[in-house]
Amino acid sequence: MFELNIQLLLERASFELNIQTRLPAKGIHGILGASGSGKTTLLRCLAGLESQAIGRIDIGEKCWLDSQRKIFVPTWQREVGYVFQEASLFPHLNVLGNLKFGVTRVKNTAAQSALNEAIDLLGLEHLLKRHTSDLSGGERQRVAIARALATRPKLLLLDEPLTAVDQNKKNEIYPWIEKLKSELNIPILFVSHSIEEIARLTQHLLILEKGQVLCLGPTIDLMSSLETPFDFGDQTSVLIMGQVHEIETQWNLAKISFEQHHLWVENRNFSLHQMIQIRILAKDVSLSLYQPQDSSIQNTLACTITGVQQDLNAYQSLVQMECGSSKLLAKITKKAFASLNLTVGTPLWAQVKTVALAH
Repeated sequence: MFELNIQLLLERASFELNIQTRLPAKGIHGILGASGSGKTTLLRCLAGLESQAIGRIDIGEKCWLDSQRKIFVPTWQREVGYVFQEASLFPHLNVLGNLKFGVTRVKNTAAQSALNEAIDLLGLEHLLKRHTSDLSGGERQRVAIARALATRPKLLLLDEPLTAVDQNKKNEIYPWIEKLKSELNIPILFVSHSIEEIARLTQHLLILEKGQVLCLGPTIDLMSSLETPFDFGDQTSVLIMGQVHEIETQWNLAKISFEQHHLWVENRNFSLHQMIQIRILAKDVSLSLYQPQDSSIQNTLACTITGVQQDLNAYQSLVQMECGSSKLLAKITKKAFASLNLTVGTPLWAQVKTVALAH
């Protein structure tokens, strides 16, 4: 069932946003595209900040825009939570004061309950009395998200919320955003330039180009397909869901099994049988016609080539393989591809140098 219906046209002198799409009723939907592709403009239209936009926006049974019927619900009447790149917290208020500011927009008895739920969801109880200047970048964004959730939105818009956050703080805030995915029964639109963030946090992916939808689908499918018309560059990768099958405490490693295959990853306090998602970059995969022996690379997978993209660039090929029903990608030189005499259907061994935890 689809709940968010978007039919938008916004014309400017040097740019046109022209989008017709439907998004699932819940989950985190990534929005990806080059600078100027219309990502933020789309969010502004959904929030009612672009009064010149025409078309139709429906969320559930509510209509926020219908040009034919002359319906335009203003921003303050749309049940939208909007979080920007910068947290934009009020410097003269502490954390609790900033959160209560969001509650003042909601004139009903459920407002305080919504605020309490947001504080609990994002783990802010111990920060409530702290001054905003004493917060880290990740903490500031958690407060900003909680302030948006305190209004009980039907739609949450996150516009590159982690851009100003360093990698260590990103790792701290990832679990909180992941929690939104499982706890909130609303659609969340997450704009990002980071393939890592998209891979880690989103279930569905909308890729924009020059104001139009280039492609739309499950993130895991679009990232592993040779047909996706978007260049992920050095971040080309696949996502694999697996289960913790074994833990080697001595080496701090966990064995992740998927179908008849397994991979070793760093043990991050996993539990046996826990489901996790891992990410494998194509540039971290090498290929061999024979099973490698006596190698420091301990992750080897028996695969079969299912596709090749030869026009990737002047010297590299992108090889797609199947490991059971899971996909794997490898970036190798065209010289290596030719010297190994590879073709679709060739069985081989993939050596995975590095495995990253995605979720």
